[in-house]
Amino acid sequence: MKKFVLAFSLLAALALPAFAQAREVIFTTELQNYGGDGAYLALYLTDAAGEYRGTLWVSGEKPKYYKHLSGWARGSRLDPAEYDGLSGASVTSGRTLKITLNLGDSLIDNGYEVRVDSAVEDMRDIRADVVAPLTTEGSGKPVSGRGYVRSLTYELQ
Repeated sequence: MKKFVLAFSLLAALALPAFAQAREVIFTTELQNYGGDGAYLALYLTDAAGEYRGTLWVSGEKPKYYKHLSGWARGSRLDPAEYDGLSGASVTSGRTLKITLNLGDSLIDNGYEVRVDSAVEDMRDIRADVVAPLTTEGSGKPVSGRGYVRSLTYELQ
């Protein structure tokens, strides 16, 4: 019986990664040139119904300003567990934020979208500044923003 359990455990350890494949995805968010302070950005996933499914990255180090990233704030409920370890410095006018993450293959070509909310101090907040379907076909193709974000590009590796 012990040999069977050991053999089954080994087989499961080798087979499970085939079902839970992930791939590296590089997200590049380029900001417009605007007159103002650094931008707070939230990159997050929504499903086919537009429902929040998870945080990819938050740019901006002061959580007290996260409420201005309204679509993401509503979905994440501003729960620190949603962004702990997934945040960094704000991005300034004309600059680029580039992050590399591992995403499960099940998120690609299945109706998920990457959204970017943006906010700049003393300027307007822009919910869904960019909305990009997460598809194989969209990889490497920039999607224009409608506010502070000039473009968002993701590259599936």
